[in-house]
Amino acid sequence: MDEMKEKTVGTVNEKKAVTLNKMGTMPIGKLIFTMALPPIFSMLIQAVYNIVDGIVVSGIEEAALTAVTLVAPVQFLLVALGAGTGVGINSLIARRLGEKRQDEANTVATTAFILAFVNYIVFLVFGLFFTELFVNAFAKGDMQVAAYAVPYCRITCVGSIFANYLFIVEKVVQATGNMVQPMICSLLSAAVKIILNPCLVKGLGFFPELGIRGAAIATCVGQACGIALLLYFFFAKKQQVHIRIKGFRFRKDIVKNIYIVGGPAIIMQSISSFMQMGLNTILMPLSSTAVAVLGAYFRLQNFVFMPMFGLNQGLVPICGYNFGARNKARLMEAYKKGLLTAFVIGVVGFVAFQFFSQPLMTLFDPSDDMMAMGIHALKIISFCFIPAAFGICTSNLFQATGNGFYSLICSMFRQLVGILPLAILLSKIGGVDYVWAAIPLAEIIAVVICSLFLAKLYKTKIKPLGAEQK
Repeated sequence: MDEMKEKTVGTVNEKKAVTLNKMGTMPIGKLIFTMALPPIFSMLIQAVYNIVDGIVVSGIEEAALTAVTLVAPVQFLLVALGAGTGVGINSLIARRLGEKRQDEANTVATTAFILAFVNYIVFLVFGLFFTELFVNAFAKGDMQVAAYAVPYCRITCVGSIFANYLFIVEKVVQATGNMVQPMICSLLSAAVKIILNPCLVKGLGFFPELGIRGAAIATCVGQACGIALLLYFFFAKKQQVHIRIKGFRFRKDIVKNIYIVGGPAIIMQSISSFMQMGLNTILMPLSSTAVAVLGAYFRLQNFVFMPMFGLNQGLVPICGYNFGARNKARLMEAYKKGLLTAFVIGVVGFVAFQFFSQPLMTLFDPSDDMMAMGIHALKIISFCFIPAAFGICTSNLFQATGNGFYSLICSMFRQLVGILPLAILLSKIGGVDYVWAAIPLAEIIAVVICSLFLAKLYKTKIKPLGAEQK
């Protein structure tokens, strides 16, 4: 009798634990707000840092901003490998928790720590042995630009161990629905970078004047502070997933499942790197000032795209959990409300760039040529914000449901297959002024492709889910 009572109590407790998972029970609007607000806020702080970095670097001289823009693709690749692997880890942990497979979720988390170190080795080798080769390939003989680009690129690559772990561990924590701790760590990282950047570049107070090297060192130190705090949260505070070193074995099936979603996400985010490499290659022979303008734009557009990406960081575990739990109603409600929010962000960004392009460019202490070119560029490129909202939000639905390949194809049309051929064609027709139009035109093409994949996903995998329930 006592044994039966114990079993009954255990079953009740298990059911209670399942019921209490907020991703399966909390009202969707409130859930999106609580899940997305922390990463949105932390990403906006990162956007502030990118602006500060651009302002400080451009204060050295225009060539320094051009240099940082030339090596930015390497940083994009770093983010792509770390964050893309993290997306696969996030999606897999969320789905395993939704399926009530706790042990496997723990194994995925442990595997994540190993993959972060593997990712770092890639950039350590690049930074030590291939930096000059990369810079010289894109500087087009501009030795002044190269002199700034080489040390910046090398320092950030060698010190990227902190970034690699920060990208991946935050995704492990976010997969459990905990968005606050990663936000706090991102805030700390950004705050340290914002404070150190001008101090190390200009030699303020007791700090040495290190120029462009100071900007790179500030970036690494800020990331080190962020991951140190995040690791403290992970190991010292209670989490829904745990690292299990004892008895751990590296499972190929888990790595495969991570990269089924994460692999396309890596390629998808790497496309940004190849896109900027391509645009740099197109623009540099036409005008080095145009490359500086592109760098200014990429920093400013973070205030539009970072909130969208933060929103989707909150949406991926929500959609992944409810897809794993076969709750079609909550899955689609989360997607639709997220999409509406992304559209609002896109519209606000478009209006801001149309009416405030001149004061935005003023932040970068531009020459007259850079100011005139920048105002024109911001007004043209900002037409991409509204269609991009659909592409970004829908791509994250693909990732959350384990269909990362769809995201890859859509991103290729948004940032590579569309932009570069159009940019080459438009540069021949109208020079630099026409190149900027390639970005919004590519987004419009991507909307069509993304819509077709969304219809297929809904028909084959979402519609067959269990009866809708809330």
